Amino acid sequence: MARRIKREEEEATIDMTPMLDIVFIMLIFFIVTTSFVKEAGIQVNKPKANNTSKEKSANIFIAIKENGEIHMDRRQVDIERVGANIERMLAEQPTDTVVVQADKEAKHGVVVKVMDQIKEAGIDKISIAAATGG
Repeated sequence: MARRIKREEEEATIDMTPMLDIVFIMLIFFIVTTSFVKEAGIQVNKPKANNTSKEKSANIFIAIKENGEIHMDRRQVDIERVGANIERMLAEQPTDTVVVQADKEAKHGVVVKVMDQIKEAGIDKISIAAATGG
């Protein structure tokens, strides 16, 4: 009788190995398919706009500070190197849109030069970031 009770306890256990395998496979899948957004890495004071729209597919951000400093991928970049940095970022993660986050006090000439560098790198869609509201 004692042997029979022991056998029933052994048969009542649930094998968790298949469930753990599925959880690890799903974890790996989500890590691999996640796209990481590389923001410029600095805070800029964006101008306000009445009509703004969200850009969903952009993953390259360029920030221009009021003193003309350009930041990409959390580091300062010289204006002549913007195109080369965009080409490098495109090789890592292709996209068709670049978002320019220019400070409202940034000089127009610097913003235009950055936009020219973006065009030379082969990107036709350039979005200018603005704060919502009027």
